[in-house]
Amino acid sequence: MTNTMLSPERTCDVLVIGSGAGGLSTAITARKQGLDVVVIEKEPWFGGTTAYSGGVLWIPGNRHATANHAEDTTEAARRYMRNETGAFYDEVAVDAFLRVGPEMLDFFERETEVKFLPTLYPDYHPDVDGGVDIGRSVVAAPYDARRLGADIVRLRPPLKTITFIGMMFNSSNADLKHFFNATKSLTSAWYVTRRLASHLKDLALYRRGVQITSGNALAARLAKSALDLDIPILTNTAAQELIVKGARVCGVVARTANGTVSIAARRAVVLACGGFSHDVKRVRKAYPHVARGGQHVSPVPGGNTGDGGRLAEQVGGRVDIRYPQPAAWMPVSRVPMGDGKFGVFPHLVDRYKPGIIGVTRGGRRFTNESQSYHDVGVAMIEACKSEHETAMWLICNRRTIRKYGLGYAKPAPVPLRPLVRNGYLVKGRTLAELATRAGIDARQLEETVRFYDEDAARGVDTEFGRGSTSFNRYLGDPDHLPNPCVAPVGPGPYYALKVEMGDLGTFDGIATNVSGQVLANGQTVEGLYAVGNDRASVMGGNYPGAGITLGPIMTFGFIAGRHIAEQARAQVREPGLGIAS
Repeated sequence: MTNTMLSPERTCDVLVIGSGAGGLSTAITARKQGLDVVVIEKEPWFGGTTAYSGGVLWIPGNRHATANHAEDTTEAARRYMRNETGAFYDEVAVDAFLRVGPEMLDFFERETEVKFLPTLYPDYHPDVDGGVDIGRSVVAAPYDARRLGADIVRLRPPLKTITFIGMMFNSSNADLKHFFNATKSLTSAWYVTRRLASHLKDLALYRRGVQITSGNALAARLAKSALDLDIPILTNTAAQELIVKGARVCGVVARTANGTVSIAARRAVVLACGGFSHDVKRVRKAYPHVARGGQHVSPVPGGNTGDGGRLAEQVGGRVDIRYPQPAAWMPVSRVPMGDGKFGVFPHLVDRYKPGIIGVTRGGRRFTNESQSYHDVGVAMIEACKSEHETAMWLICNRRTIRKYGLGYAKPAPVPLRPLVRNGYLVKGRTLAELATRAGIDARQLEETVRFYDEDAARGVDTEFGRGSTSFNRYLGDPDHLPNPCVAPVGPGPYYALKVEMGDLGTFDGIATNVSGQVLANGQTVEGLYAVGNDRASVMGGNYPGAGITLGPIMTFGFIAGRHIAEQARAQVREPGLGIAS
């Protein structure tokens, strides 16, 4: 850290390091309170991990749920969080989240471009005391990215592997049904033709899709709100070290394309750098499957290299590795892109569909495949603890893959042969042939499928209870009865897809108080805050519902922004620092 104030190239009240939902929600809140705010971002794009996400927020008691008559209470949500977080239940933080979350949502919808829609998502563990079948999750409303004007080129594009030639879909949108039925319905064929023509025109004009959904829409809405408030978002600007005067953090030294600059912050520096998913050293320490020599393939932006934790440690802050599950696990597959490169596909939907099962290299099922991505990840890590790698293989037959797709492989009529040729998919006429080609125990795979199919013919899964909760069934096939998640694997030919461990972001993080002030030896570090995935998760390393990252991230960003403004109003003028006007 730098202990003397350099001549600053720029001065502001609040300097936010990172441009995801955590950083931008803090920046917007502080600016609305009258503070002068600057956001810096190390990468060429703004939006952070938020731009890759589903754009869902878990906010118990939100007005959308109330308007849709969802049955819920604050006390039920509190019981649910107590049950889900276990030994890591933080009463003060949970109370703040439950109290302020709905207020935060109302503030952003009332005061900014940010808008949300209700969802039908159940909690991921709706059978746990306090869980509900609907109402706590909202999703960012779709957005026309052209509203960003010239800044559209700086919006992080969505994850390439989950788009179709750059076109985004919303799982609750009619788009998907029309695309799936394009060869069966003239209405759908005409819809798809018009949709593709419009998208190709957008690609020609803007070099990207402009009708955006999910987290890309949330990132765009937040960025547009910040820019409309005259908050500069300085991309390609990487924080290198904190500037400290006395015991107070009052700026950063940053690297830009034109050299090193210093930026002074009169009131606060906010760490919102996205966590440590790509910090090789910290990942090796925190992730159990990596600690034992396995690999990890994270789809989050490559810039999430733990900068926030490193900066906090410069002034005595700490990144505790204490949660049994230090990250939000996401099973992923590697998609060959040519020239030795690969994309990462997050398996969000396929595992829930009937006729698809997941097995280890030993050929055995090990979990309910229709549980959440995080729960399946936890089970993968446990099931593979004696293996040299943490992986599973999704198995199905041709009829199933042509109906639902599998990972990056799309349903009919999109051809499968190129993905078999490049090794993404493995194909076999029989289960034994498939197992041999995939490196799976053939005899055990045959036995696993035989046992599963006997159950599945009756619509049940006696081994793991697949399809037994509202969440399991939510992403299944509602037209498949009696169990939307269970059908026999059936006759060949067969396909296998290798799935490895990835993450959606880290749960362990910088120790802070409820207001987001960084702690060192139990005391607050004056002038330094942490939000987003840089801050330790209030969920204690568990993943109880859709949006449990972004919901708390925006809520505690809102809390931090207000706290910084309250502190600024309470403080007297400090020599050499000035005060917000």
